[in-house]
Amino acid sequence: MQRLSLALVLAVVLVGNAQAANEVHPEDIDKVNGAITASAGQAYGDLETVNGGIRIEAGARTENAETINGSIKVAERAQTGDLSTVNGGIRLGREVQVDGSLETVNGDVFVDQGSRVSGGISTVNGAIGLVGAELGKDIETVNSDITVGVGSHVRGGIRIEKPTRSWLPISMGKRRPPRVTIGPDAVVDGPLVFEREVRLYVHDSARIGPVTGATAQRYQGEPPQEE
Repeated sequence: MQRLSLALVLAVVLVGNAQAANEVHPEDIDKVNGAITASAGQAYGDLETVNGGIRIEAGARTENAETINGSIKVAERAQTGDLSTVNGGIRLGREVQVDGSLETVNGDVFVDQGSRVSGGISTVNGAIGLVGAELGKDIETVNSDITVGVGSHVRGGIRIEKPTRSWLPISMGKRRPPRVTIGPDAVVDGPLVFEREVRLYVHDSARIGPVTGATAQRYQGEPPQEE
């Protein structure tokens, strides 16, 4: 009886090892120079490059994607982890699922309809736009214009920090204050905190948390034009 039990345990272990050996683990891609493409419908691990953009095609699944000099573009229905770049924008197509955050220093961030980001958005310079999208945490920036567009939901808050000299963009004239627009039927659950002058426009149908450092200008129809 003891020999039978030992043989049974050994057989289970061998089968388990064989199954593990046959599993296909997502491939990591790591480069110094050159773009990375995650092909449509395929699964990948982490995507990393230094000098090059990253493109994640429709329906692809990846872990984190990171570059230094390059943009990150994610097509519809893809699934990813954290997305980060230093010099480049981040653009999500429709119905993208991001299990993580979006981060860039110099570049725009755009999230299209039906997309969900479980984390937040962090930038220094570059516009931020959401259209019919959901964000799980805060929007944080220094110099960016922000548009929380029609039907979008930010489950955190919005913070625009006071710029230090190193974060100020090079400009020959006086730079206008960042513009923050909360569009029709949009919701920002958390506080809106502004450590510098901003222009804040909030649609009559939008809902926002408490505001510190600015006065919200309510509007109907199209947002007011800058003077």
